[in-house]
Amino acid sequence: MNIRGLVAGACGRLCVGQWGELTVVGGEKHRVLVVDDEPVIADTLALIFSRSGYQGRAAYSAEEALVLIPEWRPELAILDVYLPKMNGIELAIWMKAEYPECRVSLFSGQPGAGDLLAAAGHKFEILAKPMHPSEILGVASRLLRSSPDDRAGSLAN
Repeated sequence: MNIRGLVAGACGRLCVGQWGELTVVGGEKHRVLVVDDEPVIADTLALIFSRSGYQGRAAYSAEEALVLIPEWRPELAILDVYLPKMNGIELAIWMKAEYPECRVSLFSGQPGAGDLLAAAGHKFEILAKPMHPSEILGVASRLLRSSPDDRAGSLAN
């Protein structure tokens, strides 16, 4: 069986994806929201998630995400730190208050993102852009397997 071969799994079939990640095919798909003001990045990541056994959706601003989140209820949100108007940190704080069951991770290509986060007085995991698809899928898998109190994207005041 080649790298795209299927293996029997308890809640569907485990599939080795094109980037070497293991994903569940069949069964319930986790909903992953990617928020980035660069449509190419948001759409590409949402497509990577969709092709890897998740339900991926993209939003291009925090304001668009604020409309989408209540109706779609993502289980994981990956947010760019530097968004226009409401930034990713403000969106993450709002999400943790309103939807504590949703895992949240931030990502940024800017070196000062950690300073902005520290100034806000909260702790979230910040992923560095660019990231290989297997890395972001691994982070998603880890966060989705964690309990709400253990996950890296939880608030710490």
